[in-house]
Amino acid sequence: MKVFINKRIPEIGIKMLEENGLEIFIPENDNLSQDEWLSYCKETDAILSVGGEFKYDKDFFNECPNVKAVALYSVGFDHVDIKEANQRHIPVGNTPDVLSKATSDVAFLLMQSVARRASYNFEKVKSGNWDAFDPLQALGQELYGKTLGIFGLGRIGFEMAKKSQKAFDMNVIYHNRHRNEEAENELNAKYVSFDELIEQSDVLSVHANYKPEQKELFNASVFEKMKPDAIFVNTARGGFHHQKDLYEALTSKQIWGAGLDVTNPEPIFKDDPILELSNVCVLPHIGSATVEARNGMAKLAAENIIAFSKGEKMPHCANPDVYNNE
Repeated sequence: MKVFINKRIPEIGIKMLEENGLEIFIPENDNLSQDEWLSYCKETDAILSVGGEFKYDKDFFNECPNVKAVALYSVGFDHVDIKEANQRHIPVGNTPDVLSKATSDVAFLLMQSVARRASYNFEKVKSGNWDAFDPLQALGQELYGKTLGIFGLGRIGFEMAKKSQKAFDMNVIYHNRHRNEEAENELNAKYVSFDELIEQSDVLSVHANYKPEQKELFNASVFEKMKPDAIFVNTARGGFHHQKDLYEALTSKQIWGAGLDVTNPEPIFKDDPILELSNVCVLPHIGSATVEARNGMAKLAAENIIAFSKGEKMPHCANPDVYNNE
């Protein structure tokens, strides 16, 4: 079986695929155009897909009828039309759990960096503007005993809540499509409506799986309802927030600060004015960027491809309903 991998992944995944006799193709140039990517996809049986720049939609499946399985090197699968994949009996694998701690670490880092204006103060040091002591200069805020609001309290959100509670004794509220009884029992997390979430949170951290109907959910009408000293953190998908509205909310002091590992658009433009603000920290989508997490992702993605090649169900499947009609 031919497997196309659009970018090189950690060696543990490559080795697993080779040991199972799979024919692997990885292009030397991993910065593929849409046409180049499609040309490779047309010649393969299964794809191990790295990154979210390419869409697996109806047009793709029509152009690449030989593709029988897609294994994503990610947890999120918003760039895949799951309904279309199900109709064509194409399993779509993902990599849950292994990056929950790493991604929550980044959310936790951003929360603290924004609260203490770390990026801004670091730039002052680099530029030689380390001024004399000023009791009123570049003050941050403390997080102890404040309220952390989680939008999407799944695995990553749970880890973020646990860290925040242990480190800062923060109260946890959350909004989900479904109640999270584990979080309520272990963390005393309180389920609230979306309006209550945005009105009561001192830190609002986004961890939900992104869906097109949630595009720019966090916009001007939401930011204006948040506390003026609230911090907005997004490590999920940039599409969740309206970037210009976020900038306006920050500069008009509707909210206090923002920490972003994802942006809208992504990558962010280098001249985006939000990058000039002292109350913002932006990272280049590094949530899963640890050796342990990336190796774990490679292992799970390879397991999905190997299982499919043997006629077995993918062990980490984003669309398990695809097997219901077997």
